[in-house]
Amino acid sequence: MLNIQKTTMVSKEDIEQKWFVVDAEEMILGRLATTVASVLRGKHKATYTPHADTGDFVIVVNAEKIKLTGKKMTDKVYYHHSGYMGGLKATTPQKLLEKHPERIIEFAVRGMLPKTRLGDRLFTKLKVYAGPEHPHQAQCPKALAVID
Repeated sequence: MLNIQKTTMVSKEDIEQKWFVVDAEEMILGRLATTVASVLRGKHKATYTPHADTGDFVIVVNAEKIKLTGKKMTDKVYYHHSGYMGGLKATTPQKLLEKHPERIIEFAVRGMLPKTRLGDRLFTKLKVYAGPEHPHQAQCPKALAVID
């Protein structure tokens, strides 16, 4: 007889979620965002299941010190619409860094997650802070290595 191993799907009870912290100081936005999105999704685990939330929590600190390559700081444009006629709003990363530096990382990571209810649930596990302090010390987050 052949010893055939079956693929196992992880259930909610079997999922073990950890907390990771990433220091975004002097990091490139896209490389940081891909690593964070992968950890949120759970692709770094052997128990990865595409339809289940197997990912971990990620805390990003020092969002105000993120870097963008080339002329993206002035040439890249983020758009959103108010819903009213003529309500198209546009802003650059440079302006966004002055007002809400955490949103640049949130936009980049959100774009890399699935556009479904699962993606919405995964996005809630991302915590981004402009400065070096965060209120999640009780979860004992471990440092996450991001390849530059």
